[in-house]
Amino acid sequence: MTQKKEKVNSHPVVEMYAKEHLNGDMDRREFISRATALGVTAAGAYGLIGASTPVLAGGHLQQGGTMRMAMECIALKDPRVFDWTQLAHFTAGTLEYLVEYNNDGSITPNLLEGWTANSDATKYTLNVRKGIKWNNGDDFTANDVARNIEGWCDKSVEGNSMAGRMASLIDADTGKAAAGAIKVTDSHTVELTCVASDITVIAGMADYPAAVVHSSFNPDTMGTSALVGTGPFIPESYEVGVAGTVVKNESHDWWGYSVGRTVPLDRIEFIDYGTDPSAYVAAAEGDEVDVFYETVGEYVDLMPSIGWENSTISTGSTIVIRPNQDAEAYKDKRVRQALAMAVDGSVCLELGYAGKGSPADNHHAGSMHPEHDPSVVRLPFDPVKAMELMKEAGMEDYEHELHSIDDDWRKNTTDSVAAQLRDAGFKVKRTILPGSTFWNDWTKYPFSSTNWNHRPFATQVWGLAYRSGEAWNEFAWNNAEFDALLAQANSIADADERRKVAGKCQAIIRDEGVTIQPYWRNLYRSHRPGLQCEQHIAYHPHVYKWGFIA
Repeated sequence: MTQKKEKVNSHPVVEMYAKEHLNGDMDRREFISRATALGVTAAGAYGLIGASTPVLAGGHLQQGGTMRMAMECIALKDPRVFDWTQLAHFTAGTLEYLVEYNNDGSITPNLLEGWTANSDATKYTLNVRKGIKWNNGDDFTANDVARNIEGWCDKSVEGNSMAGRMASLIDADTGKAAAGAIKVTDSHTVELTCVASDITVIAGMADYPAAVVHSSFNPDTMGTSALVGTGPFIPESYEVGVAGTVVKNESHDWWGYSVGRTVPLDRIEFIDYGTDPSAYVAAAEGDEVDVFYETVGEYVDLMPSIGWENSTISTGSTIVIRPNQDAEAYKDKRVRQALAMAVDGSVCLELGYAGKGSPADNHHAGSMHPEHDPSVVRLPFDPVKAMELMKEAGMEDYEHELHSIDDDWRKNTTDSVAAQLRDAGFKVKRTILPGSTFWNDWTKYPFSSTNWNHRPFATQVWGLAYRSGEAWNEFAWNNAEFDALLAQANSIADADERRKVAGKCQAIIRDEGVTIQPYWRNLYRSHRPGLQCEQHIAYHPHVYKWGFIA
């Protein structure tokens, strides 16, 4: 049975998106993401395609209890420079988000009550939810929203990846929000004026570094009850490498209660067992934890044997093994192409992630992205041709030092890359580092592997990691033609036309040998029976939804 079609916000392209979905040119998740990003409600978007809004999995949740999650506890810092989703898992109960991205692809209101976009996605009107209080008693207003967005736009903050998500609001000359880009029109309304069309602005506000902070924000208080936020939890304690705890903030009148939300749990404990998945399993068998932050590789199949359950979702999460073009050895395109042509992504998937995903094409766009052009495939796997290219570049005797973190699937995948490069005749040294060391300089290694989370649009990923000068551009790649095509792709509403431009972006990344991106990951989370704590498509922590099923 389908629900009655809701009258949706007027927008010139939403009906076109619906027709493209119904014609088979855009899958459901992609349609829902694009429609809701432009201000259509989730119910309205589903109604346009004659479908019902999905119901949250699970059953009635009991009130109270403590949930224990096995998860790394990493040094806390300004959310704008968050580079581990684990950080957001700890802070999300206190520091909330303007919008939420959900597993069905919808982008739904949170601290915002809603938003609208004009016809060419150059102007957004943000309607701030009324009645929200910070946990120190201050009113939450449009000024708070504007101040946070302005901070996200500040490219002078080292490591601020939010600037990549807000690029269309930034003056290229100043590296800050453009004059007039952020305007408070009343106590609960903010108008955003983009320097160019951009359909990704709202989606960027859902990503995990977009946590909204108070004007008094101090990173030094993030692991204590002094943290000022709008959410239903408050930190009790946090010790790097050991554990962190948040508790329900009984003294705070959380706004979510007034819109029908509940907070089932009294307490969430995050316990650090390091990066070895076998330590997670031992903790589960010893009844020390209730749920894993994530489960990887062969351990997914192991957990049911001890009576645990797995939640899973197919995603655009991945790993890249990339040369850094600031390094002299990797300035020559032939060297980079040779590395890519010597590696079979399906082998990486099997050896690194137990086959639990699908091969990719070395351009960081896939079938889960609406702009993906399936005709643009990887350079052929050809170790012989790879060595020929390396010889042409005079680099056949060069020893490549390949860095990775020491955890299971990332280390194993990187090992498989190193083995294939050696099979092709290349000299390779492997360097494996603990997470506490690896992530300090993760963008600077000459040759290393890094994991990347799912985003609704490929252009979002490219804007964060591949556009010239971005904080997360670990490839040190600068290409004006690519940057211009990316901007063009973000300005096109029509799916087919956008796909044509995005296909050119895919081809440039591939032909330049920017990265080895071998596969897409299915994500898994193991837990004891009777929990609602499903894995999120992009690791976003909607902690107020977690609980024990009654």
